[in-house]
Amino acid sequence: MSIHRDSIAQHYHERTKYHPETIGQKVPNIDWDRPPVPFKDYKLGTSIDMTPYSNDDASEENWQRLSRLLYCTYGVTARIPTLSHDDVLLRAAPSAGGLYPAEVYLISRGTSELPPGLYNYQSRDRSLLCFWDSNPWDDLQKSCFWHPALETTRLAIVTTAVFFRSAWRYQDRAYRRIHLDTGHVLGNLELAAAFTDYRPHLIGGFCDEAVDRLLYLDPEEEGAIAVIPLADLRDREQHLPHYPAALPSKIDRDYPELEDGSLLHYLHRASSIDSELPTPDRHPDTLADKYNFPFCSKVSVETPPIDWENNLSGLETTILKRRSTRAYTGAALEFDRLKAILDFTYHPENYVGFGLDNDPDYFDLESIQTFVAVSAIDGLESGCYYYAPNARELRQIRFKNFRRELHFLCLGQDLGRDAAAVIFHTADLAKAVDRYGDRCYRYLHLDAGHLGQRTNLAAIYLNCGVSGIAGFFDDRVNDILGIPEDEAVLYLTTLGQPQVRR
Repeated sequence: MSIHRDSIAQHYHERTKYHPETIGQKVPNIDWDRPPVPFKDYKLGTSIDMTPYSNDDASEENWQRLSRLLYCTYGVTARIPTLSHDDVLLRAAPSAGGLYPAEVYLISRGTSELPPGLYNYQSRDRSLLCFWDSNPWDDLQKSCFWHPALETTRLAIVTTAVFFRSAWRYQDRAYRRIHLDTGHVLGNLELAAAFTDYRPHLIGGFCDEAVDRLLYLDPEEEGAIAVIPLADLRDREQHLPHYPAALPSKIDRDYPELEDGSLLHYLHRASSIDSELPTPDRHPDTLADKYNFPFCSKVSVETPPIDWENNLSGLETTILKRRSTRAYTGAALEFDRLKAILDFTYHPENYVGFGLDNDPDYFDLESIQTFVAVSAIDGLESGCYYYAPNARELRQIRFKNFRRELHFLCLGQDLGRDAAAVIFHTADLAKAVDRYGDRCYRYLHLDAGHLGQRTNLAAIYLNCGVSGIAGFFDDRVNDILGIPEDEAVLYLTTLGQPQVRR
């Protein structure tokens, strides 16, 4: 009976796994000389320069705040010349394959600086392109089922995904990467908001069709992923409480036979919301630590917080200079650096003194588990560890060096072999589906990307190499970690000593 059938999210995850036996059998016909353009152009609209100004006028200061926020979230921060194509423009947030599927829109209710309307952030020249100049706020509120964060805020960011930009290379599995990449953007937004006096409130539960229509998106090519009201912390009325970020969708267990190439779009439509469903209760074991076996060796990771310098200047500099590491030396990292990276990623409450949010929004963080495969950390035995955030300890669950296996499961990338440690994010997908419907698949990958971006920035600040990996042999990860085969692997982040290119 269909009641026992996997949901479409589970089916998609199983169908898009990489397997050593089949990974080379379906070679996509990719025209490498014609990659998708990672920027959106409008034929009509008014361009507004968002370059920050350097005077003391209050309105100009607000321009500078908004400009810094957008630039640190998704701005172009480096240019790489090429011989065969236009220069490659790198952004503040990492993207698999440098394809940048995310688009960032700004919706204004009307402020002293920004008239009501719809704006697309043009990261190439740090401008806002106004493509609709009437007030869209009522429609936005209806689309988000009158979410309370939209009652008093004046600005909202909407992130979307242009599907083909990522699917051009990664085919159906691109849906995973799209949400990981958007999670990186959300991580930047959360942190950049702290030093620009905003507080983003994530909304993952909205009527997809209505938001797409509001932004004039072609739903076959582009879809809304997250709505983020921006509370201005300089306005007392916008000091808002914490609200639930996620709503469930329906569960689709009656899907047709789907051909390769159709999974991405089908899952996106199936996980859409057309009417508000009841918000599920939080897990009674919220953030509970698992894998507490009697045989586990337990190692404390208590550590002082990272010093991000006055006014978070060190954090802003790190966001703008962050780059993914391309090669490691294989040498060891100090245990103190790993401790600090884990602390910043999972314990925002330790950074209130620096002005960071002690409880940033996530969608379904309670469902995500974290493991660390240690190959070369001074003072820490090689093996696989479960990271218990509440107890602030690493619990050793496997007792050997897995360099060879890590190299293989990362599709033969030397990053896996030469990393000092690899961080894994996983989730019980069946339980997540029961709680949030098929839309949980979006939430889990958005949260994994968000966590991964915090890890990225902490590592770069501490002079570690770091690189996220979304392509791996899924089932081999479960084997190495010793976790159930139905635990979904979401994301890997490698850490190590970077090779210096000469």
